Amino acid sequence: MKVAVWDTYVTKSNGAIMHFDIVAPSEIMDETIIHQYGKEYLITKDQSGQPLSAKECSFCHIETASEEMVSAIEQKGYYIIEMQGCN
Repeated sequence: MKVAVWDTYVTKSNGAIMHFDIVAPSEIMDETIIHQYGKEYLITKDQSGQPLSAKECSFCHIETASEEMVSAIEQKGYYIIEMQGCN
């Protein structure tokens, strides 16, 4: 499965930066859908309401999905790669 990776930086409510990638099937290139995935993820990190738009989230590249990515995408439509400040 080919997936699109969206590089995302969000300022947390305490001012720290969260850096994570949103991974979705490559045919989903609608930023509105990708931003919704990011907002769903932010809720799980108690960061709901933080801005997430094209300024914070941009398309990066296409790659081949790992088995873990495919499993998550089949369950909820997307996968998150936590990079920095997510915990």
